[in-house]
Amino acid sequence: MKTAIILHGMPSKEEYFDEEKPAQSNKHWLPWLQKLILKGILTQTPEMPEPYKPVYEKWQETFGRFEVNKDTVLIGHSCGAGFLVRWLSERKIKVGKVVLVAPWIDPRKELTTGFFDFVIDHELVSRTDGLTILYSTDDENVILDTVNILREQLVNAQFQEFVDKGHSCLSDMKTDKFPELLDIIVA
Repeated sequence: MKTAIILHGMPSKEEYFDEEKPAQSNKHWLPWLQKLILKGILTQTPEMPEPYKPVYEKWQETFGRFEVNKDTVLIGHSCGAGFLVRWLSERKIKVGKVVLVAPWIDPRKELTTGFFDFVIDHELVSRTDGLTILYSTDDENVILDTVNILREQLVNAQFQEFVDKGHSCLSDMKTDKFPELLDIIVA
């Protein structure tokens, strides 16, 4: 059976503990996309531990609870996308499609947890059924810097540029639907 795993990004500590806001795995377009199950893809959106100060080993432990193989589609948003780049760089495993939405790998080294202390595997894309990076030109410069790094480092990655999606969050997109992302996954 085809499966998908969607990883959320890194909120501020205040946002994370705000009882008025949904959990990270239930924000933005993630719940809408999780309906992939209606298209025959069992989809999971795990809540990653302490996402406001992510520690790679803790995220890896949570992510490791899921079976990942050639039939697994991986989708990551922001820090979740960066996690997937590291996780896939450190493994020689064949996976399905990979989609990185507004990816962040901390090019300015602001995160002090060691989350992004790794070397990108230039051949990572060859172990996927295609890797696509979605980004918007009106996102923050640190995201655009990450996109440029990935463009230089990832051989055969595909890029889809938008001009009006910001950081691909509900507040920027003004919708919880992301049909362009769904189209990539089910194509």
